[in-house]
Amino acid sequence: MSDAIAPSFTGLHHFAFTVRDLAASVAWYQKVFQAKLVDGTLPHYGREWTGYAELVIEPNTGLAIGLHHNSANKGEEFDEARTGLDHISLNVEGREGLLAWSNWLDSLGVAHSGIQSVKEPFVYSVVVFRDIDNIQLEVMAVGV
Repeated sequence: MSDAIAPSFTGLHHFAFTVRDLAASVAWYQKVFQAKLVDGTLPHYGREWTGYAELVIEPNTGLAIGLHHNSANKGEEFDEARTGLDHISLNVEGREGLLAWSNWLDSLGVAHSGIQSVKEPFVYSVVVFRDIDNIQLEVMAVGV
């Protein structure tokens, strides 16, 4: 093992999902996260011929969410059993943040787990929900 120190990063810039219906997914992320659509499309680097992405920005944090149209997409729901993404978890402030998200999702008619409290391997609480492609999203508060 080397004594070299890995370079650091300052935070998460974006995450991106391949979706079945780009317009429907953009609308869902705009509704749930009140995200703003960026003008124009972005290619999939190194595989530009396979499709493109539209980008939405969550206004409170500036987090970018890329939603990819891929020409080879077979229209199947997301499945955690395949190699790749399992889920995305977003940090919120305390139980109040979780309650606010739970109420927000209820107001939008988005099914969710309710606030789940976990004690092992560390203390946290989480609200779990899924987008229209079945991708699991979480809002999580550590220590509550």
